[in-house]
Amino acid sequence: MTRRKRYVEDNENHERWLISYADFITLLFAFFVVMYAVSVVNVGKYKVLSDALGDAFGGRGAATQINTSVEVEALPLSNIIAHKRAEAAKRERERLDLLARRLNSVLAPLANSGKVRVTQSARGVTVEINASVLFDEGQAELTGNARETLGTVAALLKDDSHAIEVEGHTDTTPIANAAFPSNWELSAVRASSVVRLFIENGVLETRLAAVGRGANQPIAANDDPIGRARNRRVAVTILSGT
Repeated sequence: MTRRKRYVEDNENHERWLISYADFITLLFAFFVVMYAVSVVNVGKYKVLSDALGDAFGGRGAATQINTSVEVEALPLSNIIAHKRAEAAKRERERLDLLARRLNSVLAPLANSGKVRVTQSARGVTVEINASVLFDEGQAELTGNARETLGTVAALLKDDSHAIEVEGHTDTTPIANAAFPSNWELSAVRASSVVRLFIENGVLETRLAAVGRGANQPIAANDDPIGRARNRRVAVTILSGT
């Protein structure tokens, strides 16, 4: 009688998938570690990431070496802050440039006749208006034409967010009426009259300030009528936010 051979069936390994799974998890972990690292570094790290991913997924061939001479350093926090401030300053300049062009456009007739001047500086955009455009001599009440002109300016400023400073200026000639004891009062009340008109035309009063400068900041000599006329003015400055 022939003895039948017993064949012991090999037990099937049901856990082979764990090897592939472990490899996948390892690659995934490495990928996210690299992604986290490059999120705070300079351009050199992006090249390292590109090379590493190419090697990991066979895109460049196993013989390709990562250039270890690339300096991989995190950007200093001070550099990041400086970059963001520079970007904010650039956006602010662009906003003020646009506002200055619009003001020049709506005030073109007065600017062409030398009665209005729009200038820009680090402080902001300044609109200098000759007092003769706004007030009768020795008075602080706006004329009808002045209200129309300033109403146009207010229409441009009411939807803006910048702070606005209105300064009144006079020449050195003492005031010759009983309404104002000195040029200080005249310049301050003139500035306040412009501020009130801006508020009436929709500019938020929290953005506004009125300042009387008297004759202390001349832009021309006070020894002739032309110079004195230039010094009698109101300056509206849209202050830079930076």
